[in-house]
Amino acid sequence: MINPVGSTELQPLFVYDPDTHRQLSHEAESLPSVVISSQAAGNAVMMGAGYFSPLKGYMAMADAMGAAEKMTLSDGSFFPVPVLCLLEHTEAIGDAGRIALRDPNVEGNPVLAIMDVEAVEEVSDEQMAVMTDRVYRTDDMEHPGVAAFNSQGRIALSGPIQVLNFSYFQSDFPDTFRTAVEIRNEIKEHGWKKVVAFQTRNPMHLAHEELCHMAMNRLGCDGLVIHMLLGKLKPGDIPAPVRDASIRKMVELYFPTNSAMVTGYGFDMLYAGPREAVLHTYFRQNMGATHFIIGRDHAGVGDYYGAFDAQTIFEEEVPAGALEIEIFKADHTAYSNKLKKVVMMCEAPDHTKEDFVLLSGTKVREMLGEGIAPPKEFSRPEVAQILMDYYQSI
Repeated sequence: MINPVGSTELQPLFVYDPDTHRQLSHEAESLPSVVISSQAAGNAVMMGAGYFSPLKGYMAMADAMGAAEKMTLSDGSFFPVPVLCLLEHTEAIGDAGRIALRDPNVEGNPVLAIMDVEAVEEVSDEQMAVMTDRVYRTDDMEHPGVAAFNSQGRIALSGPIQVLNFSYFQSDFPDTFRTAVEIRNEIKEHGWKKVVAFQTRNPMHLAHEELCHMAMNRLGCDGLVIHMLLGKLKPGDIPAPVRDASIRKMVELYFPTNSAMVTGYGFDMLYAGPREAVLHTYFRQNMGATHFIIGRDHAGVGDYYGAFDAQTIFEEEVPAGALEIEIFKADHTAYSNKLKKVVMMCEAPDHTKEDFVLLSGTKVREMLGEGIAPPKEFSRPEVAQILMDYYQSI
């Protein structure tokens, strides 16, 4: 099986030993505590689950700036984005060296992790501007990732953490949420040697389904991990339970038995385009995938990124040898009326736009809301039915 990034063993920060977990949970109730941001909570979940291995905790500013500027930390290790715990104020914790981090996304703000505070640093406007520019490639506050990142505080707490729970992801999505540890174990149980991962924050239409089949066939993979985002999205995105139901129905009906896993992870989408594509690839290696599909405008939003920037960044910016996992470069896929099948548009040079079945997201939402199923060349009817039920309920 492929090694985790930078190590031969995955290093999740969740406390699995029941006695230690009980002891730390008891200790946490007496520690100074602070409610952290949703983005910081997502970082804790990802570290706890092993996706960000071998990070030991939140970055100090030197590491955060290194990650932003050149994807390299102070010790020379690779990480593609800053992983920060930013606060607006620290009155609640004073100068304590050990604190409890509380979950902003669960009622009652339960303890998410315990942190040994190694540094408390003021983040300058210049540092925020550099991190924003390098990670998001824009400072436009209309960009949802830029807005979320800059709406946090300007005090950075850094230090190792011990994670005590996985926020709402494990309770709300018990059949879908999986840690990197669990996915690695399931891949071993299946006996898969070559595994391709597919990222989604949307339901999968026919073109997405066929792209996964293409990747598996061309790479000679014996397994597919459909890995969906379960964290916070932007307004208008389809809720995770609806996405989950539609994807499971597609896999049940249109993939061979034991060839595909439907899983999810807990993280707030950054919408950082190319840089987030590298992050997505990083944690797919940690979960055991040998290949990862990156298509047109991967992890993008609006018109902030070029169509294939998320592919070229691997050649132009990612340090050589940083990742073992390989990317499968994909173009936009669509049904060809000429060929009577789904193809990558770049592989049909004799086609015009009119030769493909192309529907805008707005048009699809309108059809679903009116109870009209998109054509079978665009969406499987069983998937469309689940989405129609959702849109007609809102």
